[in-house]
Amino acid sequence: MSELPPLTEETLWDILNDNLDDETVNRLVWYYLGYRYDETTQSWDASQTDSLWQENYPEPPDFIASRPATVKLTRSIPKEHKQLLKEKLGFKGYKVGELIPRLTRRATMTNWLLSYMESA
Repeated sequence: MSELPPLTEETLWDILNDNLDDETVNRLVWYYLGYRYDETTQSWDASQTDSLWQENYPEPPDFIASRPATVKLTRSIPKEHKQLLKEKLGFKGYKVGELIPRLTRRATMTNWLLSYMESA
């Protein structure tokens, strides 16, 4: 697996502006959820993830393709962090013509990562 970009405001904007590929965005969220890929066994280790993630997703889900996984990610964001995209980044949202599931899921992932940064 290739190196992940640093978890910075610039990276968050790259996610929102669709400058990072979907796989990298997924891998960022997986990493901060606690998923680790073991090269020797060629398998995912979820032992560092919250037990609810381990139970429902023993392997990391594709948040771009899976609405249920994205809903779970949304619900895991603390209430006080739900508006961080607007409050911290000044993100105004996507235009009506851009409102497609892939981009809205990327926004959810960005908000989760921003919430992670605020909590760390």
